[in-house]
Amino acid sequence: MISPQKSSRYAPLILVMGILAVSTAAIFIRYAQQQAPSLIIAAYRLGLASLFLLPFSFRQARREVSTLTTSGKIQALLAGVFLAVHFATWIVSLELTSVASSVVLVTTTPLWVAIFSPLFLKERMKKEVWWGLSLALGGGVMVAASQVCVWEESRVACTSISSFFQGKALLGNFLALIGAWMAAGYLLVGRKIRPLISLRSYTLLVYSTAAVVLIGLAALNGYSFTGYPLPVFGWFVLLAIIPQVIGHSSFNWALRYLPATFVSLALLGEPVGATILAMIFLREIPLLNEVIGGGMILGGIYLASLANRESS
Repeated sequence: MISPQKSSRYAPLILVMGILAVSTAAIFIRYAQQQAPSLIIAAYRLGLASLFLLPFSFRQARREVSTLTTSGKIQALLAGVFLAVHFATWIVSLELTSVASSVVLVTTTPLWVAIFSPLFLKERMKKEVWWGLSLALGGGVMVAASQVCVWEESRVACTSISSFFQGKALLGNFLALIGAWMAAGYLLVGRKIRPLISLRSYTLLVYSTAAVVLIGLAALNGYSFTGYPLPVFGWFVLLAIIPQVIGHSSFNWALRYLPATFVSLALLGEPVGATILAMIFLREIPLLNEVIGGGMILGGIYLASLANRESS
């Protein structure tokens, strides 16, 4: 068995693999959204991922989960709920705003992890975190405004304020931000639980909990789980295997050996990968406002996350 010290040395490679895997999610989702509702996509993603893991993890998970305290079991289930809401809000956001805006905003996750780590993981805050927060929030405003404001002849031209607050893109950006908050909760809880049980047990428990929540939400909204073209089910399978089983499980593996802030910092690579893929496959070129605002967000996240990691 590999020692924790040696395992932690593999962490950067595992995280790079995770980044590459999760960067494909937005593209698969966009293709699936052409014929399937967002909640159905999310439910299939987590449901299929759970089914893939079930034959390899069920016995071990049943044994290890029984050793957890009641508090530990509740926290593990809570991680699943956080993950479900994360996907529900983020995937819907991709219907309403651009891939660049959605992915950059949802990957503000490390910033929120850095802010809440002192409370939940007993890490001391540093002033650089607040500078990072200010920078990232300023970038968030610019990203949101990119849907209604553009550069024209060396000046910024915007639609009316009422259009800004009523636009679908603004709602999509806000949903992506909620997705970031939920992902932060998912990582913070995972950091506390992962040292207690194996990766296979944790991922099966969390993914299956998220699947149940998402299936329930889709059913309550009256969506059908059948009747979609075969290629759509292909996108569901790819979502379950690549960004979920490979991507998210890579981050969950790292949570056993590394601080949550450090693991969440790896998510900074996702907007770059997703935006490049969107340019190639969706012909979606990011606006100048999105590029500048996205750079501000990533810079703020890096500053806050690095400061918080150094204080731990």
